[in-house]
Amino acid sequence: MSADQIPGRPEVPPATRRAVRRRRRRIAGTALIIALAGLLAVTGPLFVWPPGRGMPARVDAIVVLGGQGNRLGKGLQLARQDRAPVLVISRGLPHPVPDGVCRPRSQAVQVICFSPRPRTTQGEAEFVSRLARQYHWRSVVLVVTPDQVIRARIRFERCYAGRVYVVTTPLPVLEWPYQIAYQWAAMFKEEVLQRSC
Repeated sequence: MSADQIPGRPEVPPATRRAVRRRRRRIAGTALIIALAGLLAVTGPLFVWPPGRGMPARVDAIVVLGGQGNRLGKGLQLARQDRAPVLVISRGLPHPVPDGVCRPRSQAVQVICFSPRPRTTQGEAEFVSRLARQYHWRSVVLVVTPDQVIRARIRFERCYAGRVYVVTTPLPVLEWPYQIAYQWAAMFKEEVLQRSC
């Protein structure tokens, strides 16, 4: 009797033990592949190719949220196209907003720059909803990257009673892995921990 054999139980040949271990590894590997495929199937529509992008010819305000991509450039482009009388810019962008953009000057579009508190999409939604009540806005368009469309829309619809539209600007390719992981964590926080405005 070997040292690791249990009394009363027949000894299992080494070839059978190896076969059992291989079978367990195959089952674990298959389960992992199925789980990853499921995660990818859900990640695509949520963060890579989200539904519901676009906007009407005019809205009451263009809102540039903080984050990656050329969001400021897209917001300024929409303002130059006269798509709204107000351009709201979050200073939560990863790159500083140039001073010239936020300085008051005579122009067709009013520019409002703000630093959200907290420095999150939640803070941005709370600030913009206060502005919307003050100025009686009925519609806004959010400028984000595709990974943030669903989450930003949910946050703003919880805080703001008007129509929320979303336009996107491309996310740099190297940012996708980090942003997808970040958005999953942020979505959990939004749906489980912070369900109110």
